[in-house]
Amino acid sequence: MVNFISTLSPVMQALLATLFTWGMTAVGAALVFTTKKVNQKLMDGMLGSAGGIMIAASFWSLLSPAIEMAEDGPFPAWVPAAVGFLFGGFFLWAADKIIPHLHPSLTLDRAEGFNSKSKKRSTLLVFAITLHNIPEGLAVGVAFGAVAAGYPTASLAAAVALAIGIGIQNLPEGTAVAMPLRREGMSRRKSFFYGQFSGMVEPIAAVIGVLAVSFMTPILPFALAFAAGAMIFVVVEEVIPGSQENGNGDLATVCLMLGFTVMMILDVAFS
Repeated sequence: MVNFISTLSPVMQALLATLFTWGMTAVGAALVFTTKKVNQKLMDGMLGSAGGIMIAASFWSLLSPAIEMAEDGPFPAWVPAAVGFLFGGFFLWAADKIIPHLHPSLTLDRAEGFNSKSKKRSTLLVFAITLHNIPEGLAVGVAFGAVAAGYPTASLAAAVALAIGIGIQNLPEGTAVAMPLRREGMSRRKSFFYGQFSGMVEPIAAVIGVLAVSFMTPILPFALAFAAGAMIFVVVEEVIPGSQENGNGDLATVCLMLGFTVMMILDVAFS
């Protein structure tokens, strides 16, 4: 598979990779065709593993390469990583305050963002997951952009491994949107549509990411760290709390460690 991908342009590589991650979101949303409710322990375990995958990917696939790439730059190697990481978190924090959205586990009265009280629950749920899928798409895009830029610390296999890891953790995200809508009486078809729709932003963000770093190579360490910071913000602000609030904290924690380990193995093995 890696040999085939290597023959494609960086933009096409990032696009295909994020079409896969979008497809995994659709797989998670497709569970509405079989049931109205997913076992809560299973859901919390999947969320925990998703958090572990995102944390591991943030370091091994993004922050560590950003530091290595910056070693020969004009700044101390830690500067691009620190600045990009903090700015990525700040960007998601600001977006959370502005864009109306609702985390899947919360009631409508706890919606966040500008004018959120006037929006439908379905719209708010989709906005929440869509907002948090942006850094994942960017992460894949800049990873393939780093390969195209010829950095020795970046490899095509590692970029593919990152896409696989993000795809795995997208599965519970699709479920987390579609299932609440189905329980509230929305048809299976509409629930599935809204659930998979939340992953549509990833191919768009990936193409933007790979084009940005292709034309502005010096920003690559900052871009990698930015994606890492945004992903960590999502994990701490939503994924981990969501996995812990239903009394399955130990299970979610164990699954987080397993997800972290799987992503670490994928990244190190393919680097």
